[in-house]
Amino acid sequence: MTPPAIRRGTPAFLRANIAFFLSAFSVFASLYSVQPLLPMFAQYWVRDAGTASLALSATTATMAVALIPASLLADRLGRHRLIVGALLITAILGMLLPFTQVWWQLITLRTLMGLTLAGIPAVAMVYLSEEMAPEALGYSMGLYIGGTAIGGMAGRVISGILSDFLGWRLGTGILAGLILAAAIAVAILLPKPRQFVRDPIGLATLWRRCRASFDDAALPWLFASAFLLMGGFVTLYNYAGFRLALPPFLLSHSAIAAIFLVYLLGSVSSTWAGGLSQRLGRRRVFWALVALMGAGMAVTMFDNTIIVILGLAIATMGFFAAHGVASAWVTRRARIGKAQASAIYLVAYYLGASILGTLGGYAWTAWAWSGVMLVSGGAALLALLVAIRLAFVPALPMPEHPPEPPAGA
Repeated sequence: MTPPAIRRGTPAFLRANIAFFLSAFSVFASLYSVQPLLPMFAQYWVRDAGTASLALSATTATMAVALIPASLLADRLGRHRLIVGALLITAILGMLLPFTQVWWQLITLRTLMGLTLAGIPAVAMVYLSEEMAPEALGYSMGLYIGGTAIGGMAGRVISGILSDFLGWRLGTGILAGLILAAAIAVAILLPKPRQFVRDPIGLATLWRRCRASFDDAALPWLFASAFLLMGGFVTLYNYAGFRLALPPFLLSHSAIAAIFLVYLLGSVSSTWAGGLSQRLGRRRVFWALVALMGAGMAVTMFDNTIIVILGLAIATMGFFAAHGVASAWVTRRARIGKAQASAIYLVAYYLGASILGTLGGYAWTAWAWSGVMLVSGGAALLALLVAIRLAFVPALPMPEHPPEPPAGA
């Protein structure tokens, strides 16, 4: 007999949500801790903005490459073991970062962190989809996405402020210590999966399951939206620091890092959007959330510090709300290969961050903030067109237990 799913109000529900919040926090704090340091890296290592962005883009690109293999590994090893192991190794790599002496060493460590970080997002949403009762899924998914928002904010703020006062080496080292503490807490709190069935699939079955996602009417559009939303959003924040350090703003590294506190709004908006989408339907709210992100980007064109921060806040709320809705949509829509569909979504997500994030650096060098808006705003406009297209994709009747082909099929 299959054990019951985790329901709201139970101790397992509380433990799982705390563990996944800390996991999301750790992943995105580690991933984005270098984002406010890009101007500092450009000066310290004598690199231009586009090359300095490799400290982030190398990690996101490696994550994109590793996500599908990680989902395959999760089917063999189990979700719990992969999540805990990935967090612990990530913390160790982060502790080595302050000891790098040349640029290639820093990039190598950040690349290896991309491999380990892939273990959590590759299976987190699938774990929640499998283990949570239907009435609990929207809340838990929204809270997980909220954890990514707070983690991204804390990683940027902590590393940015500490690096401004203590230097980037000590700043990143202290953050790595916090990630290690969070990893230990996750190992203690995260419930062992009760709905998971070990499924050691082969490469042929993996390919068949990945291919099934592209036979669906909605999933390829959701993958495209992930690429565009994340690419535009990361580009916006990658080079906001470069802009705000110049006239007429002239903000310090600490002040620029403090701006990332607007990520708290992203945490609130993702949880709110999860409940809203369950009441009104994803098709009715997704396009409006994408439009909200694009509107925030447009507001940042003004040369006023308060208005720029307001624009960043609006874009942050729209992005995290839209991402929360889209990621939950993928796991509910996929009938075959949920883990692989989730991984493909995240592959597109992090490829967007890598490709558009680096492209935005060269656009910044060539055309300043107008160039950044060409990349970010263009991505947001295309994402809106994709979201409108998704509004007309017919819904599928979802079975209580989506069928999976046998491993040898």
